[in-house]
Amino acid sequence: MQPREDRITWKSNYFLQIIQFFDDYLKCFIVGAAVVPMGKNTVMCKAIQEHLENNPGNVGFMFTKEDLTEIRDMLLASRVPAATHASAIAPCEVTVPGQNTGLEPKKTSFLQALSITTKITSDTTEILSDMQLIKTGDKVGASEATLLNMLNISPFPLGLIIQQLFNSSSIYNPEVKLHSRLLEGVRNVANVCLQIGYPAVASVPHSTINGYKQVLALSVETDCTFLLAEKVKAFLADPSAFVAAAPGATATTAAPAAAPAKAEAKEGLEELYENMRCGLSE
Repeated sequence: MQPREDRITWKSNYFLQIIQFFDDYLKCFIVGAAVVPMGKNTVMCKAIQEHLENNPGNVGFMFTKEDLTEIRDMLLASRVPAATHASAIAPCEVTVPGQNTGLEPKKTSFLQALSITTKITSDTTEILSDMQLIKTGDKVGASEATLLNMLNISPFPLGLIIQQLFNSSSIYNPEVKLHSRLLEGVRNVANVCLQIGYPAVASVPHSTINGYKQVLALSVETDCTFLLAEKVKAFLADPSAFVAAAPGATATTAAPAAAPAKAEAKEGLEELYENMRCGLSE
């Protein structure tokens, strides 16, 4: 049997292994397709000193070359029920359902101390209605933990929790929505391109719309026309032609309503026309 290396050598080799993982893998979760080294901060901080204060407890790194979403789903699927412990921070709210607990009658006082309404049924204790026992973020008390274990309720699954993600030299929280960040960046690029007059993929749709508005405004102001501008010109010439009577309305009721409808249509047209003129003047 090969003799076990001494602790100093083990720590040195572990340190080199962590550094090698950072060199070999572009992705990892800070928690078949991944490597999961676990260790205390006293060892980990030798490789990442600046992260020591952010990780006061034990920390694990899950290195992978696979898709992060698939690895996350594997972590979620591998969670198992665990007994509730006092002083734990609740990640979700816990509700005790109304049920016959099967507990002996002398447990009634214990349940009532937790503000749970009970009654004695066939020499057993019955909870009359659902009761919210713990709120999200609350510290689990000794009585709450004892009750959940007595009722065989395991509301907090045991598993790895993703704290940070590392992907291609970027570190971010799992709550960050990359899609919204990407859209924000595209909007910023489009704004800059429109201001400096430099065409780009992000600004082409906006440039096309602005160009169409200017061409349409020119067509309205001049005799030049094109297919899409003919309907706008027809609307300008006779807005009432585009006002349709309400279904089932009689001629008597339609006639008085025509004037307000025409005025409303004209007002909307004037607003559209002014927007076109503003776009043209810019």
